[in-house]
Amino acid sequence: MSQPTITRSWVASANGHADFPLQNLPLGVFSRNGSAPRFGVAIGEHIFDLEAALEAGLLEGAARSAVEAARGGQLNAFFELGRGPRVALRERLLELLGEGSTLHGKIQAQGVKLLPLAADCQMHLPAKINDYTDFYVGIEHAQNVGKLFRPDNPLLPNYKYVPIGYHGRASTIRPSGAEVRRPKGQTLPAGQTEPNFGPCARLDYELELGIWIGQGNPMGDCIAIADAAEHIAGFCLLNDWSARDIQAWEYQPLGPFLSKSFITSISPWVVTAEALEPFRRAQPARPEGDPQPLPYLLDARDQAAGGFDIELEVLLTTAAMREQGLPAHRLTLSNTGYMYWTVAQMVAHHSVNGCQLQAGDLFGSGTLSGPENGQFGSLLEITEGGKKPIELPSGEVRKFLEDGDEIILRGRCRREGFASIGFGECRGTVLPAR
Repeated sequence: MSQPTITRSWVASANGHADFPLQNLPLGVFSRNGSAPRFGVAIGEHIFDLEAALEAGLLEGAARSAVEAARGGQLNAFFELGRGPRVALRERLLELLGEGSTLHGKIQAQGVKLLPLAADCQMHLPAKINDYTDFYVGIEHAQNVGKLFRPDNPLLPNYKYVPIGYHGRASTIRPSGAEVRRPKGQTLPAGQTEPNFGPCARLDYELELGIWIGQGNPMGDCIAIADAAEHIAGFCLLNDWSARDIQAWEYQPLGPFLSKSFITSISPWVVTAEALEPFRRAQPARPEGDPQPLPYLLDARDQAAGGFDIELEVLLTTAAMREQGLPAHRLTLSNTGYMYWTVAQMVAHHSVNGCQLQAGDLFGSGTLSGPENGQFGSLLEITEGGKKPIELPSGEVRKFLEDGDEIILRGRCRREGFASIGFGECRGTVLPAR
């Protein structure tokens, strides 16, 4: 478990960068000045244009094949190649961008063609998302929400046996910065027997980890738990925006529908499993009395190193706060360590019935809350369903999100002796219903 021996980059802004030092090298799709989307990698305050590097003859072998597969602004074919070409591309990037690179001068001479400023670029979804599945593996969130509705029995009997999930709407997944339009739908006001139709009044966010699928499986086959990690292309941040009042009326008996499908926001950079290697951790031991996973979900290597230590943060700004020049207010500081199931267990369970996973499919982890105040990953938990409004530095109060509110998700990995890496931001500002 180590990071590259080359620890500094000749790209000055990468050294000590909060999110994108040389040790990260996340992958994404960007455009500049209205150009067609292109494959790139974040390095400090810049994007290294991988397609321009290909045209300049800087890539060979498996690294070249990896970039050729990603031409056209979608990484699906690149994801499908699996770990080998992805690692080859990473190793070549370390050579090209690391301090002491023999090609430093050649790259620098091409200037903005190879290294545009990220601030001058627009980010896009990294891949065509054919399918999106949202899981529910954050046990603290499941318990917190369960207590609101079932104080004596917050977790349903299947939770500790099955990685619970539902199929979401892939067509409305958007990259950070896309507008979040307040949805309309049916709600049942307290004390009434018939529903009303209108704008959602209890709009919420959900703090999640996004998981990109790499190589898929043929329909009818399943992915064994021991092999599941090889089918993960990378990770992002994910905000599963939720209309709580619509959800409360519609979710029985089949679960979320219009309350979730209006938009899901993700951070645009794909942080690879290789970049996260130093931040792996053992999956936390299950509390005494909890059942062990069934054999198809249990693998010793996955239990020993299938978890991640990723700090997750949620911040809020309001229109009034921005007008007053106030900084964003932290709502949540949580961690992926609160996942009851590993990512590999999600993959194994999803495919065990023969369901075909495909390169570019996206999973959401479910809301990742901690057990304490300040660690809750949704306003539903923070305000106890609106019973305990929060007070903001501007003097405003919030039970749920109002028009003009902006939610910012951040993720960061820290470990003594290793460079910290981050995910960039996942932002979304609420606009009024049409």
